[in-house]
Amino acid sequence: MVDFVDGTAFNHEQGHRARKLFAAVVLAALDDAIADDKKYGNGPEQIARWARSRDGREVLSCAGIDPNERVVRGLMEFVGRGVRTSVALSREESERRHSQEQAEAA
Repeated sequence: MVDFVDGTAFNHEQGHRARKLFAAVVLAALDDAIADDKKYGNGPEQIARWARSRDGREVLSCAGIDPNERVVRGLMEFVGRGVRTSVALSREESERRHSQEQAEAA
């Protein structure tokens, strides 16, 4: 019984690690599309093409993201904003957006 619980916990942890790895691939694809957008002006189209491809759908699924058209539009909007993922995920950016939303609401 103890071996079963240990094995299940190990497999669960391995699944989490794999999901994080695929999420990192998605973030890298977003950064590449943002770089393409700044250089060539076609970033949103690039990320949409990738997300709709077989490989892109599989990576999104493995990252725990449902690869539907709503997700593709969200990825395109994110790339269109031009904010790199490392900046968008930082606390400073989050606080800046929050204060901007409060100022707009007032």
